Amino acid sequence: MGQQAHTECTLAAAVGFSGLGLHSGAPVTMRLVPAPAGSGIVFRRTDLDNFEIPANGRNVARVSYATSLMRQGVLISTTEHLLSALIGYGVDNVIVEIDNLEVPILDGSALPYVDAFESVGIKRQRRRREYLRILKPVEVTENSKDGVKFIGVYPGKGYGIDYRIDFPAPIGSSRFLGDLQTGAYADLIAPARTFGFREDEATLRNMGLIRGADDTCAIIIGAGQVQNGPLRFADEFVRHKVLDLIGDLALAGRRIQGRVVAERAGHAMHTALVSKLLKDRSAWELAHDFDEEPAAVRSASLGFGAAVPA
Repeated sequence: MGQQAHTECTLAAAVGFSGLGLHSGAPVTMRLVPAPAGSGIVFRRTDLDNFEIPANGRNVARVSYATSLMRQGVLISTTEHLLSALIGYGVDNVIVEIDNLEVPILDGSALPYVDAFESVGIKRQRRRREYLRILKPVEVTENSKDGVKFIGVYPGKGYGIDYRIDFPAPIGSSRFLGDLQTGAYADLIAPARTFGFREDEATLRNMGLIRGADDTCAIIIGAGQVQNGPLRFADEFVRHKVLDLIGDLALAGRRIQGRVVAERAGHAMHTALVSKLLKDRSAWELAHDFDEEPAAVRSASLGFGAAVPA
């Protein structure tokens, strides 16, 4: 897989997708096209004269129920699952050609993207990959009526993630520990689907949201139980939050070398961390070398994929 390379990677061939936007309900066709080294991830609105929006922290727009990008008034919405798949699989450079304002939700996970990447393969490029090496802690805290929410990034080897969630039943509290650098994203994170509560459906639709949602693209929870099981993992909910986190932190522009800790965070806090991190130039440096410890050792020591008591 591309994520273990020390040079940048792109797709070996173009791949296409079509479906509905989760919130807009609008039909959309999207094509991922190989891009030159150093290009990064760039969205191209083919319905608007190929207007381009680079996927970076400068272009973050509304972040509540999804992460959106905006440049000069042009929007790309619900980018997190695609960005997660690209970073998780190790694709540095790609042009995302899209003919509407929202990325298709597909099955609510990153698995359709990963399957497509595996079908065409990854092409290594000549440019050395740069990492955002964390030099000191950067933290974001929010006091809400439900308690304290928190996210922080710290110096460390690999790309460690420690994520805790706490939702009403049947989700409850759970915690996920892992290291993205082990290369297990495709198996242990990508299949985890987004989720929502049936009792919130009317309110969200009245807000103009989830117009493209149904039980084929999300885990639906109602009357204290999962209504469209079975789950893909016993802890699928926290794994999806990790999936979202990886996608949102992709807006830092490079894969992080460090350790991320989050508790009851969400898109707004994820992207707030990106903004705070990028503004503090003393908190990171660009590095070409990564932790060289064998992946099997890292995986065993960090327990990637293991749910632990919250």
